[in-house]
Amino acid sequence: MVLVVGDVIDDILVRPKGPIRNNTDVESEILISAGGSAANFASWLASLATKVNFVGRVATADVEKHAENLKAYGVTPHLQADDSSPTGSIVVLVQGEDRTFLTDRGANKNLDVSLIPDELFGDLVYLSGYSLLSLSPRAVKALIQRAHSHGAKVACDPGSAGFIEDFGVKRFLEALEGVDILLPNLEEGRVLSGEDRPELICGFLAERFETVALTMGQDGCAVQRGDEYLRLEAVAADIVDSTGAGDAFAAAFLDQLAKAADLTAAATAGVRLGAIAVTLTGGRP
Repeated sequence: MVLVVGDVIDDILVRPKGPIRNNTDVESEILISAGGSAANFASWLASLATKVNFVGRVATADVEKHAENLKAYGVTPHLQADDSSPTGSIVVLVQGEDRTFLTDRGANKNLDVSLIPDELFGDLVYLSGYSLLSLSPRAVKALIQRAHSHGAKVACDPGSAGFIEDFGVKRFLEALEGVDILLPNLEEGRVLSGEDRPELICGFLAERFETVALTMGQDGCAVQRGDEYLRLEAVAADIVDSTGAGDAFAAAFLDQLAKAADLTAAATAGVRLGAIAVTLTGGRP
């Protein structure tokens, strides 16, 4: 059983059909869907037949809508209702593998992790890095300690290189203290480590975290645990939308680790599910 804590978002996916021109129209494909890195991860993990509890926060008027959406993927939702803030929203500008995010985190900023019941803690607690940006350091530390007291490992996806820079790298690493498994993408890894090469990024982060899985898009992934380091190539796929690919990788990777698979098997499962994710529009299965 896995507890996922973090963001749930209304995604507005925009795929321009031509070059973006200022001060005029650009014909585009536009899709509105439910998203949020943590909620996407929960949906991918539930698709692998794992029991998933999800804790997030949305506007009161949207609780039922987002709860039903998560249930459709097999996730058990525990959504906090916010009377003062709208549900978070993101405009995702998709251009090939490149994405630009215009973000209003909304109700996600008011998530209260102290309200999480003890019975929701299982074998793993997964935190979205976006949540670390709005929770107090004391609240994050208390949540990690609660997870460990229940015998759970704690995994975290840092969330956004830009947000990490704005928050402060040193401060962010301090907030991650106690996390067992870190799953950054290449840009996040570069920001957190100050290094550029995957093996140096993983080496730096492996001094602080038990397991590090670095995703690199079409260049595959690099994984390190202790002195064990490996690099895997990506699985070839026709890219439609890379939104959610990292969440899919994390779901399969952590699912295999929970089943006592070795790093190679876990990383292989991750890149395979990530390759499926990029062929779909939106961030969920």
